[in-house]
Amino acid sequence: MAEMNGAESLVHTLIAAGVDTVFANPGTSEMHFVAALDRIPGIRCVLCLDESVVAGAADAYYRMTGKPAATLLHCGPGLGNAISNLHNARRARSGIVNIVGDQATYHRPLDAPLTADTKALAHSVSAFVVEAASAATVGADAAAAIAAARAFPGQVATLILPADTAWDTGGMVAATLPAAGAKPVAPATIETVAALLGSGKPTMLLIGGAAMAAAPLLAAWRIAHHTGAKILLERSPARLPRGRKRAPVERIPYPIDQGIAAFAGIAQLILVNTGEPVSFFAYPGKPGRLYPADCVITVLSLPDEDGPAALAALAARLGVSEARPADAPPDPGPLPGPATGGAADPIAPEAFAQSLAALMPPDAIIIDEAISFGRGFFPRTHAAPPHDWLMLTGGAIGAGIPMAVGAAIGAPGRRVIALQADGSAMYSLAGLWTQAREALDVTTIILSNRKYAILLGELAGVGANPGRTALEMMDLSNPDLDWCQIAGGMGVPAARATGLDELNTQLAASLNRPGPFLIELIL
Repeated sequence: MAEMNGAESLVHTLIAAGVDTVFANPGTSEMHFVAALDRIPGIRCVLCLDESVVAGAADAYYRMTGKPAATLLHCGPGLGNAISNLHNARRARSGIVNIVGDQATYHRPLDAPLTADTKALAHSVSAFVVEAASAATVGADAAAAIAAARAFPGQVATLILPADTAWDTGGMVAATLPAAGAKPVAPATIETVAALLGSGKPTMLLIGGAAMAAAPLLAAWRIAHHTGAKILLERSPARLPRGRKRAPVERIPYPIDQGIAAFAGIAQLILVNTGEPVSFFAYPGKPGRLYPADCVITVLSLPDEDGPAALAALAARLGVSEARPADAPPDPGPLPGPATGGAADPIAPEAFAQSLAALMPPDAIIIDEAISFGRGFFPRTHAAPPHDWLMLTGGAIGAGIPMAVGAAIGAPGRRVIALQADGSAMYSLAGLWTQAREALDVTTIILSNRKYAILLGELAGVGANPGRTALEMMDLSNPDLDWCQIAGGMGVPAARATGLDELNTQLAASLNRPGPFLIELIL
């Protein structure tokens, strides 16, 4: 048998650990890894035309599968292009194994054009970083990166692969390493929280991370229902099961005044797999913490602790009943017609949400990068068929289209519906090409208000006094973006809707056809 090179040992190590998908944007330094992926069967290679698409797809893939994919990125600049969506993945606590090709070890001192401080870039978004020193260490380094990515609840791990460590012989396949599981919550903590919930003081459960899965979220809802406590979710859930028979829980509102109001009067705040609630930005004269100054914070479980088990134990300790949320209303209601958003009328978010709830198929996956228009979606979609809702977790816009790619590949057979603001869609529209190439079942709805609507609100929020120049920087017209032409150029069929009646017709049709489709909804 021919001696193995470093790249081949990397592929074999990935396969042995169950990593079977690579989202790739390769360059010269990665050619031996690309060749090894070609020779060794067992890994699906998904080509993306931009590294931000690579990273966003890997993020959503983990959210839907619970196992890491690998990314293939080209040198420091390629990693730099991916950082915004790796930032979102870090906030989502997604497990990703980045493989970053780099200059050969002996070429780096020559300071060739693509030479960068790749390790420093990696540390900005990664919980684990390792640089292969030789072909002989590549397999072991990969195994360590995979274990780090799989550690509960998920982490970004980066393997820097200098070109010569990939092409040199002497590679060795490494055994799969165990990954750190969720840390248990002490029984004393369960008792402390049970006492707080029985104290009669105004109390809130704030739920995030792994505790937002269906079973623990239902347990949290039952605990709140049983004790009279309030319950909220962290602002941007990585993955949230929603729909009929599931807990109808709302999120922390984005606008700071609404966020502060949501916690008004709360004396005790119990954190489950999440951190303290703070405002998204600082605003003059307003607090950064959303809860009252005299509120007592108690941690039931940190993000790396077993919040689901803690909630189950807490429910048992409290003697919580097996109540289930009532379906109220039992169905989404009729489709809103032209009177609630025809061609001449503005479309309300609530009417749009009612259309979405009425038309989405069971087990749909909603990708939410609707930004400001999407704030009213939750109340009208509680009565939708069971579905999963994935959000922009880190605030770095441009995640929606790439996440639709990763969700569709991670959960084949389920329709993905991407709710996409037009401004943020421009950051990563190359993901549409990958949707077409892979024939992914994705319906993208571009919410085309032709402006950065969220920033218009922020101008007021920070007390700025905008003039013509400032307002023009929020304006996406002159020229208008033509999303039907953009999508068509990427290979994705598209149509334009100017009212809810047209949207309803086009959305229903798209859900019954294979492959991707884009709807530009003029708001």
